Amino acid sequence: MSEGIVPDSEHRGIVARLPQLPRDLALLARFDRPIGWWLLFWPCVFGVWLSGAGWQPLLLGWLLAGSIAMRGAGCVYNDIIDADLDAQVARTALRPVASGRVSKKAAWVWLVGLCLVGLAVLLQLRWEAQVVALCSLALVAAYPFMKRITWWPQAWLGMVFNWGLLVGWTQLRLDNWDALAAIYAGCIAWVIGYDTIYALQDREDDAMVGIRSSALAMGARVQAGIAGFYAAAVALWGLGFWLYRADPLALLALLPVAGHLAWQVMSLDADDPANPLERFRSNRWAGALMAAACYVVGNA
Repeated sequence: MSEGIVPDSEHRGIVARLPQLPRDLALLARFDRPIGWWLLFWPCVFGVWLSGAGWQPLLLGWLLAGSIAMRGAGCVYNDIIDADLDAQVARTALRPVASGRVSKKAAWVWLVGLCLVGLAVLLQLRWEAQVVALCSLALVAAYPFMKRITWWPQAWLGMVFNWGLLVGWTQLRLDNWDALAAIYAGCIAWVIGYDTIYALQDREDDAMVGIRSSALAMGARVQAGIAGFYAAAVALWGLGFWLYRADPLALLALLPVAGHLAWQVMSLDADDPANPLERFRSNRWAGALMAAACYVVGNA
């Protein structure tokens, strides 16, 4: 593919019409694949809506902008670090840095530009939330190396991708940390489940080049493993809701998201190349259902 658009792009037509350099920068930041920033944004919404402060549209707008920019920055950083590995995996070999279309120097400049957008968002927050947000940088910086040293890089990704939960909560209140900790732990289990589904696409290539993942670690038990992590996510979310509001009716708010996660597991076909990607992308709806549950429990 001379245009360098990766097979799992969601906006192939829009991206293809861009001139080469803007197209490569958009691909480098994954602007063509919005599922990533949705999955980064939804935990922010969990924290804001569970806080009981209502809709908070302005705050959510800032957090959405930050999610798009910082997810892009994280992808650029990841591609700089992983360029040599990406070049050896069929699904990632066409990425701009791995293919050589964008130099690492240009990628660093693009990374700084995206971080400046994140800085603009950071300055809109109270100082406590700013401190919490900045504490995520060490986790983000270490993430690309996790696949080299552990079979469970998805667990580290879970800590990174759900940090917005803590930021959104801290922006609005500074209590109920036990409930928040349970929700955060549940979100980590959710990420391990859905990113294991995503990793199913690369099992053969990952094994050949020495990349570690939970999909490889689980082996033939991968579907049962994903079911276990999703079950843990729902259980921990239920614990968080209970610690926040000890009302059995509040737990009913989790039924839609629990049903959706169960559907993902039951309909997963690891041998169909398209199926894992579709199930992974469906987590934008799982996030929406969990956000609705948080709003009901926090504000009803």
